[in-house]
Amino acid sequence: MWEYTDKVQQHFLSPHNVGEIDKPSGTGDVGSLACGDALKLTLKIDENDIITDAKFKTFGCASAIASSSVLTEMIKGISVNEAAKITNEDIAQALGGLPKEKMHCSVMGREALEAAIADYRGMKLPMAEGEIVCECFGVTDIEIRRAVTENNLSTIEDVTDYVKAGGGCGKCHEKIQEIIDSVHSKDKPAKKKTVKLTNIQKIKLIEETLEREIKPALKKDGGNIELIDVDGNRIIVKMRGTCATCSKSQITLKHYVESKLRELVAPELIVEEVQQ
Repeated sequence: MWEYTDKVQQHFLSPHNVGEIDKPSGTGDVGSLACGDALKLTLKIDENDIITDAKFKTFGCASAIASSSVLTEMIKGISVNEAAKITNEDIAQALGGLPKEKMHCSVMGREALEAAIADYRGMKLPMAEGEIVCECFGVTDIEIRRAVTENNLSTIEDVTDYVKAGGGCGKCHEKIQEIIDSVHSKDKPAKKKTVKLTNIQKIKLIEETLEREIKPALKKDGGNIELIDVDGNRIIVKMRGTCATCSKSQITLKHYVESKLRELVAPELIVEEVQQ
């Protein structure tokens, strides 16, 4: 029997923002009744790109209802750019945690939010272009690869917990394992660096990584980052643009900027934002 936090029980027994917005600015439909979980998220967004209202309808377990409920509370009153940075881990943490077997409910919430924002922006999600790997639950290779990468998943069981793939007939297990191996094989070269960098080499590599990998991703949402100083393994930066005022800036700093620099420069690096 799974143990649910008080927060999960509260949002399950008394869910917030249940329903559907009339003439929504964006709609996200994910999952399916055939697969056992489905979620429809509707958003109302004003002329300043602020989410003024959010409602949901879901068919699923207690975790699905609780994840959807807390998500609507998280996004009301923030900008679309800020909402786009919310991860499934953020949703789970807002509930005080979820059983690992129920993490797919937080993933479904994040996917519904992404779909609603894409609908509002008139864009097509890259997930829709993936190749179906799990026929039972309609999960694509892109979805599995992202789940493995973002959550450091290492087994087929882990993947099933997060995106349900592999939890049906089992015919897709071999392909799922191939994706897991492919993701982790890409990580190995970065972890096996044996050449010690000089301070000048380290600074140059940090600057190149910021310019080539990190800044373009932040600029897509109107943000930016400035390198202030490098003190040993401490990298001092300043968040700019929308990142400077975003409530999730510390998550971006640690989960994206620091992780990317550790992956591509040195695993011992620590990124800190200058206090001014």
